[in-house]
Amino acid sequence: MLAVHFDKPGGPENLYVKEVDKPSPGEGEILLKVAASALNRADLMQRQGQYDPPPGASNILGLEASGHVAELGPGCQGHWKIGDAAMALLPGGGQAQYVTVPEGLLMPIPEGLTLLQAAAIPEAWLTAFQLLHFVGNVQAGHHVLIHAGLSGVGTAAIQLTRMAGAIPLVTAGSQQKLQMAEKLGAAAGFNYKEEDFSDATLKFTKGAGVNLILDCIGGSYWEKNVNCLALDGRWVLYGLIGGADINGPLLSKLLFKRGSLITSLLRSRDNKYKQMLVNAFTEQILPHFSTEDPQRLLPVLDRIYPVTEIQEAHKYMETNKNIGKIVLELPQ
Repeated sequence: MLAVHFDKPGGPENLYVKEVDKPSPGEGEILLKVAASALNRADLMQRQGQYDPPPGASNILGLEASGHVAELGPGCQGHWKIGDAAMALLPGGGQAQYVTVPEGLLMPIPEGLTLLQAAAIPEAWLTAFQLLHFVGNVQAGHHVLIHAGLSGVGTAAIQLTRMAGAIPLVTAGSQQKLQMAEKLGAAAGFNYKEEDFSDATLKFTKGAGVNLILDCIGGSYWEKNVNCLALDGRWVLYGLIGGADINGPLLSKLLFKRGSLITSLLRSRDNKYKQMLVNAFTEQILPHFSTEDPQRLLPVLDRIYPVTEIQEAHKYMETNKNIGKIVLELPQ
């Protein structure tokens, strides 16, 4: 089968597509014939040598995929049959023509969605769902500040925050992104290149601050985050795009807010946890992607590349211009 590969860590120019052995499904696993996979920041970091896959996971890039069931491994419970359309949360391996998946991490594709749209759901939407509900304990009426609001996770988080009855606020780096955020349901958006998002957030909340921050930036935002956090607020850190170093009185400022700083990653969690998350998402959220739903949820796709243009896809993601997901199409 064909798969995305790199021989040594470095820039996008190191990526290419090569022939590798097709995996075989083990106990309780399903072989998925991949139609599409989506890019995530983790793919860029892994390519740079900064984020190894968890033990036992494929070293091929790709944390989510959509396609069709090609083979059932021994011990499968009979929920899936060959030919079924499905999408999958993966610890790696999605950017290849075939990938093995524990059957509990497969989800049906909602009615009315294409395989390309479905590929943009698993990692981004499950991350946003986990951050809001499992980690952030979002409540109706809460103000939620979402950094990188037009990333894959950001576009999902805006819609899921609205669905929870909470009020999404976002930061982004262009007027075009902020306009899209409002279309998706953001109550307000702040251009971090032109204004202090912390002051703008406090002004919007009439000085109260936000109850929850979803933060993939990290170090460079710490002071502004604490400044606009409400009393007893939760700051959930799930990425370090802005660096890992802190210089200043973070702990005292957080203490006086009685704030909680919680960190979360999805990729490294065990299959039992991921299966619980997938089950909850499948029951509570997936039906709302259906064309029939008045509150319809929608994966936001920015660009689609054939997998042979993997270098271009990575270069484009590194510009930070994408609104929503970048999807790779696999040859059928």
